[in-house]
Amino acid sequence: MEKGFPIRSAFTLMEVLISMTILAVLMTAVAVAFDASMKNYKDNEALAKQMNIARAALLRMTNDIRTAREIVVNADSTQCRIASNGDDQPDIIYRFDGNVLYLDVCSSSGPPIHYVLCENIAEMTFTWSPVPGQPSLVRNVRITMTVTDESSQTSKKLAAAAVVRRNL
Repeated sequence: MEKGFPIRSAFTLMEVLISMTILAVLMTAVAVAFDASMKNYKDNEALAKQMNIARAALLRMTNDIRTAREIVVNADSTQCRIASNGDDQPDIIYRFDGNVLYLDVCSSSGPPIHYVLCENIAEMTFTWSPVPGQPSLVRNVRITMTVTDESSQTSKKLAAAAVVRRNL
């Protein structure tokens, strides 16, 4: 039998502890990255939901503006009053108040009915352009809105424009 180093068939305690430490550091890094990824996904999902609601509201507003009989101009750029097509049709008011976009349906038979179209709006403006030679008539309306997620950390800006077809 030769004298020499014995053949090892197992890891030493020190080797196991070092490998466990390295594994713990790597797993912590993976967990932090996964947590940040999930938080980012949830934030983007909430903002995407709000953006879809805001786009639907913009589509409704631009359709109503295009088919309006008249746009009533006032000094407040946070609301737009639309005189609808028929005499028996109610007037519509889109107004921004306190981070909420409201739709007010005004009829001659009773008080206005208020609907919430979109929430979590940080800023919104209506900008009018008059018909050339007839400053009392509105030719087109540009709408801009800044939509935020529910925690108001992330925001996106939307814009749309509509031409009043009867005033071309």
